[in-house]
Amino acid sequence: MEAKLDIAICLGSACFARGNNGTRKIIEEYIRDNGLWDKVNFHGGRCFDHCQAGPVLKINDTVYEQVTESTVTDILNTVFGL
Repeated sequence: MEAKLDIAICLGSACFARGNNGTRKIIEEYIRDNGLWDKVNFHGGRCFDHCQAGPVLKINDTVYEQVTESTVTDILNTVFGL
């Protein structure tokens, strides 16, 4: 069985205030629209020690900084090869 991709979005106050709630919604739509729920473990997290560069998204061991609603789809397309 193939391991699921771990996608954690920071929901700490700094990242949340900078827009990660909207980004969370886009990620959920992306996963749903591309039929990926069985391939990912998507969850919220807090404090990836990158608060100054938030909003932060962590996919497996890679941390993405300054993620916005307009850049998250490109990140996901690259990760999933779509």
